Amino acid sequence: METTVKPKKLARTSARATGGSLSSNGGNGSRDGASRQALDSFQLQAISFFVHAFAALSLPRSIGEIYGLLFSTEEALSLDDIIERLRISKGSASEGLRWLRSLGAVNPVYLPGVRKEHFTAETSLRKLATGYLRDRINPHLENGPERLRLLQESIVEGMPQSSFQKSRIGQVAGWYKFMGKILPLVKALAGKF
Repeated sequence: METTVKPKKLARTSARATGGSLSSNGGNGSRDGASRQALDSFQLQAISFFVHAFAALSLPRSIGEIYGLLFSTEEALSLDDIIERLRISKGSASEGLRWLRSLGAVNPVYLPGVRKEHFTAETSLRKLATGYLRDRINPHLENGPERLRLLQESIVEGMPQSSFQKSRIGQVAGWYKFMGKILPLVKALAGKF
């Protein structure tokens, strides 16, 4: 008697339309091709969890799928393993891994005698938050003063709308000031996990 949990049915969808090819819609079944390693229920749920979490950060679905797979898999996986298990294109997998590496969300793993690079998920919230803030938030804040200056210079003095436009610039400047104060707190809180 087999004790493994059968994965929910996986549907192949357009990678262009969804950013990936997994669907965890209900139903029983297995993947096409006996050579492919099936994902178990835990892996499917982890992938779904991270797809939704990364979508909240406006990140592509494939990045959530890759991270979710690595997070829910005990052994390190190669690029080919990721492509096969998620059924995504090599381009999506390569780009997703490259982005996750730059963020510090995956760790390369050395396996003796194996030429292909393998990866595991980084599970430290501090490292994940620091990488996300560094790569996605800080560039916007660093360019903020220059963008505000250009916005200020676009106002035509003496026009009826110039007073309104100046008030809007004041609001944006306040937002930047607030973010400059809150980000160190977010980094400090993330460091506790």
